[in-house]
Amino acid sequence: MIRTLVQNPNRLFLIDSLGAVLTFIGLTVVLMPFEPWFGMPRRWLVLSAIVAAGLALYSGVCFLFVKGNWRPFLRVVSVANGLYCALTAYLVVAYYSQLTALGVAYFVGEIMVICGLVFVEQRVITYSCR
Repeated sequence: MIRTLVQNPNRLFLIDSLGAVLTFIGLTVVLMPFEPWFGMPRRWLVLSAIVAAGLALYSGVCFLFVKGNWRPFLRVVSVANGLYCALTAYLVVAYYSQLTALGVAYFVGEIMVICGLVFVEQRVITYSCR
């Protein structure tokens, strides 16, 4: 899988962009309207949605326009994803007493998926330098 992505790194930008769009939709269409079912304060859901939209836009632009020298752009995406996970983990800890079981499950699941993507992105960057 890593070799395939090294040969066609634009797929990672597309995967990342679509994932960020799904996160944005999940936050705005599911979590915000049903905030009491999840327990995360609305202001943090809004901030997370704005960050997800920014990541979707950046990755989408990279998918469309970055053809060569893609490593620095993928590094930015990977670091931004890692920071998003760190922010989300911080919010889960900070608001743990307010979160419902569904809220904890959603955010921990999101962290796991995005951290998996960060791992793959880092492997592709490292492998491509060989």
